[in-house]
Amino acid sequence: MPHDHPESLGERIVAALVLLIVGTGVVIAARCRLRRELRRARAVADATQSVLLRPPPARLEGLSLASGQLSASRGATVGGDLYEVAATPYGVRAVIGDVRGHGLPAIGAVAAVLGSFREAAHDEPDLGDLLRRLDRAVQRHLRERARDEHPAARGTDPESPSAEEFVTLLLLEIDQDCGVRALNCGHPWPYRLGPGGARPLAAAEPLPPLGPFPLPAVLDPYIGDPLLPGEALLLHTDGAVEARDARGRFFGLRPALERIAAGPPAPPEAVIATLRAALLRHTGGRPGDDVALLLLRNDRHDRHDRVTGERKGAGGDRTGDPADTSTLDAPTAVPSAPVRH
Repeated sequence: MPHDHPESLGERIVAALVLLIVGTGVVIAARCRLRRELRRARAVADATQSVLLRPPPARLEGLSLASGQLSASRGATVGGDLYEVAATPYGVRAVIGDVRGHGLPAIGAVAAVLGSFREAAHDEPDLGDLLRRLDRAVQRHLRERARDEHPAARGTDPESPSAEEFVTLLLLEIDQDCGVRALNCGHPWPYRLGPGGARPLAAAEPLPPLGPFPLPAVLDPYIGDPLLPGEALLLHTDGAVEARDARGRFFGLRPALERIAAGPPAPPEAVIATLRAALLRHTGGRPGDDVALLLLRNDRHDRHDRVTGERKGAGGDRTGDPADTSTLDAPTAVPSAPVRH
């Protein structure tokens, strides 16, 4: 407007409205663009995380499987916990582990362990040799991290965070006759679920975690009783037993499993969903540590009947024989405390 033309109230209102509309349009356009970029970034992150920590198949070699995880990092589905299941010529093999800490460094260690397991599980007949392959993968990852953090020190700087990193890990093998073998490196023992309730698979002292200490020269796996039809093994990380509520009380994993075992039979995915919901309720939706759950249930009824028939044909019906301890409950002693992060 010319300087000598007085600006009326109506003109001022119109100018203000025009500025408001233009400004609002700019803000909305920028917000829509940012939301599209955020959706694309989340899609890429979800795809990457699903490749790294992929869910197991619903059935594998006569076993029913289900898994679940909770990440302590907001907006992430993968943290410092790992698990994988593979059908191999030596039976179904499973690994579950927990990397110290969480975030990007922990995810790098998770990728190193899972990559090694997915290859070595099919190549190594002996469970101890498989564990040594995983240990070498962890050691190699730690050396590379230390070298990247301190190039001048060539990875020997004691102040490097990777020098204090370790991985607790459990290797499990279920053979064709449902026999159970396991190697434990500082990890919580699984729970065995069946008609007798929930009990730890073993009470043996675990090996040291992978990373700071070398493995023993001789690795003797724990050998447990075969899984009966309908029995299951719940593998979990220490985040499931160390989860606390607002008052500092720990989550009761074993009582929760006892209630599940006492109820009607439920599919593995329902058991995992029940435990996951209970953990979220206990922690108020914000777990303080990553949690991973993996359930393997024996559905090999025909194979168990065949093996039982062979035993009867070889030595008569041994049902009720007090000397036959092949199907008795495992010891119910509380397992030794796992390594705490």
